[in-house]
Amino acid sequence: MLAATGSAVAAALAGCLGGGGPSATSDDWEYLEDGPDYGGWFDDTGNFEGTVDWTGRDSVTIDVGAGDDGRLFAPPAVRVDAGTTITWEWSGAGGPHNVVAEDGSFDSGSSTASGDATYEYTPESTGTYRYVCVPHESMGMVGAVDVV
Repeated sequence: MLAATGSAVAAALAGCLGGGGPSATSDDWEYLEDGPDYGGWFDDTGNFEGTVDWTGRDSVTIDVGAGDDGRLFAPPAVRVDAGTTITWEWSGAGGPHNVVAEDGSFDSGSSTASGDATYEYTPESTGTYRYVCVPHESMGMVGAVDVV
């Protein structure tokens, strides 16, 4: 079971805010040599290069609203240990976003464009959790957390 605690700082802003978000990639990310097969999940995502290995950490942060148009998660795919706290941090770029698990196991709530919004959850069970930004899913704003 996935234990989720969430707080999305509400700011009901509609439309796009100017400028891009944080970098969609990083030279500091270490990718798994043999990551999970996501079955085409990332085919329309502009910054997927593999699964970032963040095992061995107590907490990790994923940017929401990354990339030139602010419509990416960065990194889009991560591997963490069960019990690692994952925090999504909104950049304020790309319009209103949310974080919603495909299987319904976690949900940040209403979309927000606030640059200080965060959402966190701590997975307790192993598995691969695919998630989306509902307003921008068709634009490739999808992600995955592989829990070991």
